[in-house]
Amino acid sequence: MQFRELAIPGVIEFTPRVFPDARGQFVAPFHQGAFLDATGHRLHVAQSNHSISRRGVIRGVHFSDMPPGQAKYVHCSHGALLDVAIDVRVDSPTFGRWESVLLDTETSRAVYLPEGLGHAFIALA
Repeated sequence: MQFRELAIPGVIEFTPRVFPDARGQFVAPFHQGAFLDATGHRLHVAQSNHSISRRGVIRGVHFSDMPPGQAKYVHCSHGALLDVAIDVRVDSPTFGRWESVLLDTETSRAVYLPEGLGHAFIALA
């Protein structure tokens, strides 16, 4: 699994290895070891959500006031979406900045958003 930090500190894009064959493909969209290497901490999952949206639907901007905040690990299990992280932390040097990542079933990319960020996405397919 490859990973890279985006311009907003703590926002990390993960790109897993995809194994295609005649039957389809296999991918592990999350790996605790890679996550630990990228963030320096383990991911504690308190809740898992699944959204099904029609093409063109925008969801967000959602965020939780800190503390306690809500970190997110976002993956697209079907189709494609443009995922957007917005820094809404008033004291942050990147306050007001946003980053987007294309998440789809071809690449199986995922993105991690730490606590304190706004989150939105638009369904593309």
